This record gives sequence, structure tokens and C-alpha cells, in this order.
Amino acid sequence: MTALPVAVDAMGGDKAPAEIVAGARRATEELGVPVILVGRPEELGDTGGLAVIPASEVIAMDADPGQSVRRMKDSSLVRAAEAVRDGKASAMVSAGNTGATMASALLRMGRIKGVSRPAIATPIPCPGSDTPTVMLDAGANAECQPEWLVQFAQMGTAFARARYATAAPRVGLLSIGEEPGKGDTLRKDSYALLSDPGWSQACGASFVGNVEGRDLMSADVDVVVTDGFTGNVALKALEGGMRSLVAAILAAFATDDATRAAGDALMPALLPLYAQLDPDNTGGAMLLGVNGVCIISHGSSSATAVVNAVGVAADMVAGGLVGHLGRAVAGA
Repeated sequence: MTALPVAVDAMGGDKAPAEIVAGARRATEELGVPVILVGRPEELGDTGGLAVIPASEVIAMDADPGQSVRRMKDSSLVRAAEAVRDGKASAMVSAGNTGATMASALLRMGRIKGVSRPAIATPIPCPGSDTPTVMLDAGANAECQPEWLVQFAQMGTAFARARYATAAPRVGLLSIGEEPGKGDTLRKDSYALLSDPGWSQACGASFVGNVEGRDLMSADVDVVVTDGFTGNVALKALEGGMRSLVAAILAAFATDDATRAAGDALMPALLPLYAQLDPDNTGGAMLLGVNGVCIISHGSSSATAVVNAVGVAADMVAGGLVGHLGRAVAGA
């Protein structure tokens, strides 16, 4: 898929380094994607022969992103981003501190020309649909300007086309109602800009208007744009709701012999849905707008999540995502 290896932050995540290393090894074995680990060599265990970029420092999950990246220059996150910048790796993957991952990529790789602010694009599964909804921003920019949301739409359509082969992405603006006048000043001003056909025609997309939180897991929209504060709240609410629903269903299947029998009968039909909703199978979120491919995985990522993240990273490198993003922003 790619001549250069994917740099994996072996120290990032709740299950690092054991699960991260295991996932990196599987990615090479199962996908044929070369991987280079970044971290403390003495703590990585059996790397299966994978190359290692030594990094003596680790940015904690609760550390201040900006200060940590500036002060901890020998951290695994910073070294992974530098590997991409210096042409030693084709992409970076981390399940560590999200803010620090973003800051490392931004400060070391730089932005794509014309990009005002990078954004985190998160795939949200849609039951019954082969493709997820891409939501951005999912947490990179707590406060936004209307022009940035238009640019998120430009980058989101390029990503949906490259990642999911969505020919003509439908873009929605996340708000509190479908009517054009609903929402705060940011939503109203963004709606006016997104309604201009110029950017959508240049990107080969269409603006479908306001969408609500209930539409995030529907097949009625392909890309949803919002500010990072709202997007992150919506994402975490969905994750918590799905987790509670799955736990309630499993508990109901274990109440008595009748429900256990029903569970045995229904489980084969429910397992594909569970797999679709499992965040480990999405490949992680993508940081769009930096001059390189950067995958941000969930903090609780398992080895399977790392395999999928590495696969997505390699696909996006092979598909020339960064170039597509640059043309989408420049053309619109």
C-alpha cells in the first residue's frame, strides 16, 4: 500500500504499550502495511522485528496539550509527527492524548496551504447503511467562525469521497432544528455561507440544510459540520447511549431461561450490528487540514483498533488524501 511505514505511537492509549504493539504487529502481518513503532524501547516488549524510533518521554492523557508538546520534544507523539514531516513515515497513528496528537501534527507537519483550522473528522456508523456519516469538527476547535465551517464542509466532502467513495456527498449543518432560522449566530451565519452554491459545485457536493442530532446515524446525510465543542458533546452522547443500550440488551437476555433462549436465537443476527457500532472497527478519526495523514484512535483502543487505524492510514496515503484536501480548499 505504501513504501514508507506508518508511525504508531506505542505509548499512547489506556492499553499501551502492549495492545498497541500487538496491533502494530498484526497490521504488518495481516495487511502487509509496514509499521514503525515510536516509544521507549525497553517498555515495548516483543515487537516482532518492527523498527522502533526511540522516544524517552510520554505525554499523559490528562496533560495540557500545547504545553506538553512544546516542552516534551522527545515524546512519542512529537517524534511520530516528526517522522512524517521528515519523510521517514507516511502517516502517524495514536490512541493517546487527543489534543496533544493534534498539536504535534499541526506544529511538526504544518497546515495544508489555505486551511484556516484543522478539524477532527469522525465516522459515525449508520445501521442499515454501508457508509457512515462523517462529522467534523469532533473536538479540535471549541470555538469556530462561519468561514471555518464552510472549510470543514470542503474537507469533509473530499474525505468522504476518498475514504468511502461517496461520489456527491450531501452536507448538513448540525443545529437545533431543520428550519434555516434555527440556531445561534454561528449556525445562522454558517447556513448563509453554506447555501452559496459556489463552494458545493466546486467540491461536487450539495448542501441539504440544517440537520439535528437524531440525523447523525441516518443515511440522509453524508457529511455533518459543526463546531468542535458541539461535535464532541454529540459524539460522546452517542457513544454513551449506544454503550448503555448494548448493556441493557445483554442484561435482558440473562434474566431467565426464556430470555436466555431468546438471546441465543437473536445473537447471530445482532452480532453484525454490534460489529458495525464497535468503535474499534472504524479505524479512528482523521485529523483533516494538516500536511500529512494523522489518525486519532480512541483512548481505549484495542489491538484490533490499531490494525484498522493503520489500514485506514495506509489507504489514505495511497489515495492521496492530503492532495485532495488541498485541491478542495483551493478550488472552493
